[in-house]
Amino acid sequence: MRNISLTEGNVRKILIDLTGPMIFGMLGLIIFNLVDTFYVSILGTEELAALSFTYPVVLILNSISLGIGMGTASVVSRAAGEKNVEKIRQYATDSLSLGVIIVFIFMIVGLNTIEPVFKLLGANETVMPIIISYMRIWYIGTMFVVIPMIGNNSIRALGDTKIPSIIMMVAAVVNTILDPILIFGWGPFPRLEVPGAAIATVFSRMITFSVAIYVLGYRDKIISFKGMSKNSVFESWKKILYIGAPNALVKMIQPLGVGMITRLLASISIEAVAGFGIAAKVERFAIIIIGALSVVMVPFIGQNYGGKFYDRIKESLKNSYYISFASSIFVYAVLLVFSNLIAGVFSDNLEVINVFNSYIKVVPLFYGFYGIQLIGNSFFNAINKPFEATMITALQMFIIFVPLSLLLANILGYLGIFVSLGISFMLAGIVAFLLMNKKLKEWYK
Repeated sequence: MRNISLTEGNVRKILIDLTGPMIFGMLGLIIFNLVDTFYVSILGTEELAALSFTYPVVLILNSISLGIGMGTASVVSRAAGEKNVEKIRQYATDSLSLGVIIVFIFMIVGLNTIEPVFKLLGANETVMPIIISYMRIWYIGTMFVVIPMIGNNSIRALGDTKIPSIIMMVAAVVNTILDPILIFGWGPFPRLEVPGAAIATVFSRMITFSVAIYVLGYRDKIISFKGMSKNSVFESWKKILYIGAPNALVKMIQPLGVGMITRLLASISIEAVAGFGIAAKVERFAIIIIGALSVVMVPFIGQNYGGKFYDRIKESLKNSYYISFASSIFVYAVLLVFSNLIAGVFSDNLEVINVFNSYIKVVPLFYGFYGIQLIGNSFFNAINKPFEATMITALQMFIIFVPLSLLLANILGYLGIFVSLGISFMLAGIVAFLLMNKKLKEWYK
């Protein structure tokens, strides 16, 4: 078993070493989604809007997977900090079995609720057939999405961010190759349009599924069914879900928020939905540094919390704040300069471009605060305090963003929605910072 100790050595160097590969891994996921958006946008505005409507539902499954993955990373990293090999194997194995059960339930429910769910999101009769053709294929392939997400968190919890990143990059490359072939019918393949994008997604995820299982089972040998019993499995699930369930809720708040934004924008125009869909995809690239940093903070804090190295946790937080704000300032400047060019890649519709540009001028101003919010979520999940993480995100979305967006949308239109999102990032980031400082003071007492 490979276990890279994060409880010794230079803190800043370790964070950079962990975050670097993670950035490339997340870049793979971002390329994955941008490629889908780019090729589907060539088909037309209706197809692009249909794909934008699927985004909240796709995020819900990702949120559940990331929630269980976060619970897995928390318990495995703390076991690694305690040098307990038996617990590491038990938690890693039982997390995958939990993932299989969740996938089956999600797939059955999803396949039987496609039309009512997307009607609720505001999809009209024009885009509904396109949505149905995409989601039927996507739901069938959910197993290949969830299991690698959970398995990669076990690998990261042991201090290895390189292999999960390679797995994600492989998925991006395969998807990039298959998308135009299946969407437009290159060579001997038929023209499948939007369903072709779904098939490319499922096939590329099958490859990542195979690689993740190989690494977990054969390279690292942390999948083991020896000594398993109903009681031990339930005990593992309980510990994983104690972190995973609230964190899944936290992750699902984002797609629920995206769903609300989509619904509000749909009442304005279909172009507003399409413009926001592009912005949401580009944003994943824009926050890649703070997103990667927040992910690697879980194994770092978890291992040091398990070993009771509180000074190292304090130092890691100071470094993460600096990285978050410095990177967000750089990203905002780049987006302002290239916003028209970026929007033009995905659409030539003037209204779609205007919506995208409005988002870019407002929301990225607050990415530094959003980074602090994400770091706060990682901090509290890593130290087995998931409800504080839930509270921070619930505050941002439901107490601040939703009421404010409903108010400002009536005054400023879609611009009011974007301003509300930025303000919610700022206030939630401040609250996360204060709560983390309070917890640090408690430890030193």
